[in-house]
Amino acid sequence: MKYHIIPVTVFTQNCSVIWCEATYEAALIDSGGDAGKIIKKLQQLNIVPTKILLTHGHLDHVGAVAELAVHYQASIFGPQKQDAFLLEELPMQSRMFGLEECVPFTPDHWLEEGDNIQVGEIKLEILHTPGHTPGHIVFFDRMGRLLISGDVIFHGGVGRTDFPRGNHQDLILSIKNKLLPLGDDVIFIPGHGSLSTLGHERTNNPFLQ
Repeated sequence: MKYHIIPVTVFTQNCSVIWCEATYEAALIDSGGDAGKIIKKLQQLNIVPTKILLTHGHLDHVGAVAELAVHYQASIFGPQKQDAFLLEELPMQSRMFGLEECVPFTPDHWLEEGDNIQVGEIKLEILHTPGHTPGHIVFFDRMGRLLISGDVIFHGGVGRTDFPRGNHQDLILSIKNKLLPLGDDVIFIPGHGSLSTLGHERTNNPFLQ
């Protein structure tokens, strides 16, 4: 699997575009804003995504989704349905952060643990990882040993749990019971900041000691 990270919004959120080298089918993950910037980069890469995948419902991860879904005629997948309240409250989230109002939307497909998403010949496994939000999910390419982790785990940190329906204990359990067992060699793309490996975080992340 090939990928390119496009930092977007004032929150420097990692919008990822992934594509299959064999078929060139592509997907966007967590298109948090700056739709024009994303479209320009995809034109440079000569990529047209057919799917938009979401880890969770926070504004900085979904802000450009509705516009990009129309632009590319792409289907929206995820997050898990317990994040529906966040997508319904996108205008309120916009006002909270002093940003241009983001209209609510409903994904074409909610995702559950055990589901798979196919992008060309790439199979992404879905794991439900609540804590940062109740409906947070991650996408795992088992063959490529790559994880798109959203706001669950970061290089040296973990996701905030002081937002509505966040739960720190659930977050730590998601990391220890769902993510770390995937293997120390797994590279993850977090929602913000630099890439890391699960092995590095297992031994060095202060929140996991």
